[in-house]
Amino acid sequence: MERSHQAPAGSLEASLLQMINNHNHASIELREQTEKAKKDAIRKSMRVSDLLVNAVNGGVQEVFINEKRIEIETRALAATIMRFAKQTDQWLTASHAINTALKEIGDFENWMKTMELDCKSISAAICNIHQT
Repeated sequence: MERSHQAPAGSLEASLLQMINNHNHASIELREQTEKAKKDAIRKSMRVSDLLVNAVNGGVQEVFINEKRIEIETRALAATIMRFAKQTDQWLTASHAINTALKEIGDFENWMKTMELDCKSISAAICNIHQT
């Protein structure tokens, strides 16, 4: 006996077929909703991942920029320090030359005073010899 795929409405077989069809339809709908929710979750998780990467990279980029600025400022400071060191050496050399010149002037003044004293001594001796 061959049964047709359609049973009379109201029969038990028709009810079971209707329940199976409803179940299959609900399963397909649920599968589609699940697939849609899965794709949506993947898309949103990728967006969150991108935002997190951008947030971290933004901080890293800012640190990198600040590091470059610090390096530039350090080089400028080192150049300024070298310039000041050269100036300081020049000032030290100049002040040493002035001190040496002043010492030489003082030495010459002392020599002149000694010569003057020697000349007065010799003059006094000559006067004493001449008076005698």
